[in-house]
Amino acid sequence: MASVADLLPFRALRPTVDAAAEVAAPPYDVVDEAEAAALATGRPRSFLHVTRPEIDLPAGPDAAHSAAAYAASRSALAALVGAGVLARDAGPTYTVYAAPAADGSGGTQVGIVGLVSAAQYRAGVVRTHEHTRPDKLEDRRRHIETVGAHDEPVLLLAAPDAGVDEVLAAVTARPPDLDVPQAVDGGAFRLWVVGTGPDDAAHVAALGAAFAAMPDLYVADGHHRSEAAALVWDGHGHPAGGPDDAPVGWFPALVIPADRACVLPYDRLVTDLGGRTPEGLLDALAADWEVAASAGPVRPARRGEVGLYLGGHGWHRLTVRPGVVPDDAPPVVRLDVSLLQRTVLDPFLGISDPRTDPRIGFLGGRTPADLAAIVDGGRFACAFTLHPTSPDDVMAVALSGEVMPPKSTWFAPKPYSGLFVHETVPVV
Repeated sequence: MASVADLLPFRALRPTVDAAAEVAAPPYDVVDEAEAAALATGRPRSFLHVTRPEIDLPAGPDAAHSAAAYAASRSALAALVGAGVLARDAGPTYTVYAAPAADGSGGTQVGIVGLVSAAQYRAGVVRTHEHTRPDKLEDRRRHIETVGAHDEPVLLLAAPDAGVDEVLAAVTARPPDLDVPQAVDGGAFRLWVVGTGPDDAAHVAALGAAFAAMPDLYVADGHHRSEAAALVWDGHGHPAGGPDDAPVGWFPALVIPADRACVLPYDRLVTDLGGRTPEGLLDALAADWEVAASAGPVRPARRGEVGLYLGGHGWHRLTVRPGVVPDDAPPVVRLDVSLLQRTVLDPFLGISDPRTDPRIGFLGGRTPADLAAIVDGGRFACAFTLHPTSPDDVMAVALSGEVMPPKSTWFAPKPYSGLFVHETVPVV
């Protein structure tokens, strides 16, 4: 198989224009059960009835992962299709999807939704940078198998491409096919269906050619969904062919050019100082960091800076000393999240495995003041604020074959669920 990153148009199940605002739901892993139930209350057409079926079942131990829950997801999807709330595209289409960037810049995150090949994922054309957990993989595999559909897209990064940019500019210059200025959780999005308009044949051809020339795509968010999709394909004996012939071999993705992606910082909280006093920790950090007290909250403005909030001792700005990160260090070593782990969390706070240590917490998309308030609440002793990991960093680490530390990136906003469903088995 040629090393190319195909992204194909497909006949998506999508909500009608009048139902879209009610159908659109935050991704399943962004809301917990209580939040999902609150958002779906009084909204029978909410896609949360598909992605979080436990909200409609009697309470019970691990209800979300019961056979009844997976079956309820299938039934909820079938009900939406049967009622005409979701309808299939007449033919294969791409979707251009845009949402306000979550970093407060006033910009827009925009990308293209299409189908990615499970075979190419297995071949390493779709590159990853995180480990997956067996329990989460099994949950997603069972969900896909029982529902007979991929109901949420994976978020992928692509290297910037002039051909893709030209199509995005042309498509977004026309009125959107769907414009939701306020979704159920307060977010917003617009989308354009590419495949039905007078100029769309050329746009579809241009997008197909652009992606077919790309050697790689990179998972930004959705490692478990990507691997689960490949596991489903494995379980069906690796059927070959396109989306019409072998739909189980393809899964939906929102592909965002790296220069259009919005990444927020993923900060750290630690429950105790590993037996050190605040003064002792600051003294120890001075070997690798220049430590300066700050009169206000610290959000690092560049790589190599970290903010530290110590309960009762205020904010400090840490600036890494020259030579601590070698110029020829591998991409994963150069990440600020790796630097913090190697020079602070492990040697001074005793957190050698942040994946499993209960003393560390992670918080994405929040302000430094939010973290300080959490520390002042008493559960945590300190907080570290970080500069966002860049999309280029994500691609460099994935290309090197390395694995990032946990919770290294927070891509936002994530695409809403229920807007472009790919059926592996016809629902109705």
